[in-house]
Amino acid sequence: MSALVGTGVLFRLALRRDRVLLPVWIGVNALMVLSMPGTLGELYATEAERAALRSQMAGNASLRALTGPVLDESLGGLTAWRVGVYAGLLAAVMSLLIVIRHTRDEEESGRLEVIASGAVGRRAPLSSALLASAAANGMLAVVLIAGLASLGLAGAAALGLAVGLVGLVFASAAAMAAQLTQSARLARGLTSGLLGAAFVLRAAGDSASSWLTWASPLGWLEKVRAFAGERWWVLGLLVLACVLQGALAYVLAGRRDLGMSFLPTRPGPAVGRMASAGALAWRLQRGALLGWSTGFFLAGVIYGSLTEGAADLVSGNSGARAVLERMGGRAGVTDTFLSAMIGMLGLVSALYVVSAVLRLSSEESSGRAEPLLACAVSRLRWAGGHLVTAFGGEALLMLLAGLGFWAGYGERPGAVMGACLVQVPAAWALGAVTVFLYGFVPRAAVAGWVAAGAVLLIGWVGSALDAPRWLLAVSPYDHLPKLPGAEMTWGPVGVLTGLVVLLTSAGLVGLRRRDLRS
Repeated sequence: MSALVGTGVLFRLALRRDRVLLPVWIGVNALMVLSMPGTLGELYATEAERAALRSQMAGNASLRALTGPVLDESLGGLTAWRVGVYAGLLAAVMSLLIVIRHTRDEEESGRLEVIASGAVGRRAPLSSALLASAAANGMLAVVLIAGLASLGLAGAAALGLAVGLVGLVFASAAAMAAQLTQSARLARGLTSGLLGAAFVLRAAGDSASSWLTWASPLGWLEKVRAFAGERWWVLGLLVLACVLQGALAYVLAGRRDLGMSFLPTRPGPAVGRMASAGALAWRLQRGALLGWSTGFFLAGVIYGSLTEGAADLVSGNSGARAVLERMGGRAGVTDTFLSAMIGMLGLVSALYVVSAVLRLSSEESSGRAEPLLACAVSRLRWAGGHLVTAFGGEALLMLLAGLGFWAGYGERPGAVMGACLVQVPAAWALGAVTVFLYGFVPRAAVAGWVAAGAVLLIGWVGSALDAPRWLLAVSPYDHLPKLPGAEMTWGPVGVLTGLVVLLTSAGLVGLRRRDLRS
């Protein structure tokens, strides 16, 4: 039997399972990119303003680390500068989640063993996962190219292809990680770590040593120079990386047994005490929390160091300042910038809460929760351990972000810390929505990602597009005081906290009353 038998069937199954999430990922990414030309055209309407922006970016290494250099003063060049790297970043996250979901996740849950008992080749699951990722990235590239071309921006093909190929590079990296590790969580963490390293290398190269940019696939996206005298040959580097990593993943997939890996998990005995369900939840989630914590502290340091240069970036440009004020409130430029950047980290922290809450769902669907609950452990104690890690972990992330901002900015630690911690109830609200869905409609708990993605999109793009007030009000973050520049108002914080308690309690009641999934 051929090793690829059944690939087509599994490919169609993967597309069916992701029929909601894939359009959301593609739509969010495309909207972020396609909204930029109009926004940037309003912010930098004249050639003089665009030339001044390019000059300011050339002289500010910290801001170049954040968004990269301005390679061309056209609307297309400014779009590639502002969102090109972040579009590639989102495509990479989408791709690694697709591949691991349909490979190592399936093995870990035991479903792939049932599928493999039929007429399915050894490499068919891996092939179908890579094909699903290729289809998603191909569609994203087509939407970006068509959308930018419809706006009259010549050179759209280079940016669209580069973003799609960056996604495929990390799809093939995830395929390798799925063969090396025995846990889907570890495979996601390993690939996410590679993505984080790629971003750091790109940032370091853009700010100081340009050769480091060539060490990162995200840097290659910049080196394509979309709208700025395209270097088509750089796309070949992305294709070569995809081919080499994919070939290695296929070799590894053919040399291991189903359910096994080349880096197996360490067998017991466990080190330390796990005398409670909470201690077990902490053991399961501490690795992810450590990674998130490190990222948030470093992000705080980076954003804090950019604060002093924020005034120069928007000086003399009322449009850019207006966007910053819609994100961070009407205060001095420094306070407004701090509020906007802290708000962005607050939005991202909601993704941690949702992922940590959904660990309950994965433990239940994989069958690992059932033996635990068969012992003298109540459902509330079991769920409570994970929820304490989820909600407490989010508060820790914002605390570390505040310490990072203080380290990078060096002034007003109390004000900066307060601005970070006030973001916590809004992130908790999205986690509480996920708990509620998990308690009553467990199969729909994944919709917590949709809610978090929608809020993230409103926060990132809504302000730039001057979205209507009612749309912005959908996000819980919109109701928080814009610290450190605004006055503290406890009413919205109290309402959000009460909503968190209500939804979480209701979700736990639903969990107690329903049957477990097997």
